[in-house]
Amino acid sequence: MNKFPATPHINVLDEIGFGKTVLMPGDPLRAKMIAETFLEDRVLVNNVRGVNGYTGYYKGVKVSVMASGMGMPAIGIYSHELFTMFGVENIIRVGSAGSIQEHIKLYDLVIGQGACTDSNWASQFHLPGTFAPIASWELVTEAVKAAEANGATYHVGNVNSSDVFYGDHVGVPEGLDSVYGLKKMGVMALEMEAAALYMNAARYGKRGLCICTISDHVLTGELTSAQERQNSFTTMMKVALDVAVAMENK
Repeated sequence: MNKFPATPHINVLDEIGFGKTVLMPGDPLRAKMIAETFLEDRVLVNNVRGVNGYTGYYKGVKVSVMASGMGMPAIGIYSHELFTMFGVENIIRVGSAGSIQEHIKLYDLVIGQGACTDSNWASQFHLPGTFAPIASWELVTEAVKAAEANGATYHVGNVNSSDVFYGDHVGVPEGLDSVYGLKKMGVMALEMEAAALYMNAARYGKRGLCICTISDHVLTGELTSAQERQNSFTTMMKVALDVAVAMENK
């Protein structure tokens, strides 16, 4: 009999369950690639709706990787269930982001210390005023150490988690465009998941972090190909996995 609960989104297929730390890329195929590339003795632990989840060992530490899907509703569901029903303590989003600062280049890493957002996610918590979603400081500091150890070019600061991928900017003056406003406030890059992850982690007394590789540059129009992204994401994966190891040993 399976000792783990079954939810509409996760049905654990193996007694190994989930590690204390779960890496969450958006793409199920990327979760499969991470597991096959980096994890020893990996097993498939979830495949509900084709959302691949694996648990294995990295440098002797039990670690899991599972897709989050795209957007805050998706990662909100998976992070809620992992935090509250499957004993997960740390979730590290590993994905792509678009730079909105000239000095943050293609393939650089951004470590999201904070995540501003246009989402209404925080309203469910019935808070007065506004809430500032921030990452776990423990995870941030370990990520910085790991980035330096892996020779990565990295930046730490604010990202923007948006509900919108295809924004309608027709007729909006350039100076009033949302990207201009975020850029002038020092926001590093655009992505779509971190804020919900950070708020769920705060609510349940857990730890969340977003590490992204810059895959495109909003200001210059530069883009990376799918193959280039896959190759360049290797450093980000190593950084996130080293964070998982560090947290296991604390």
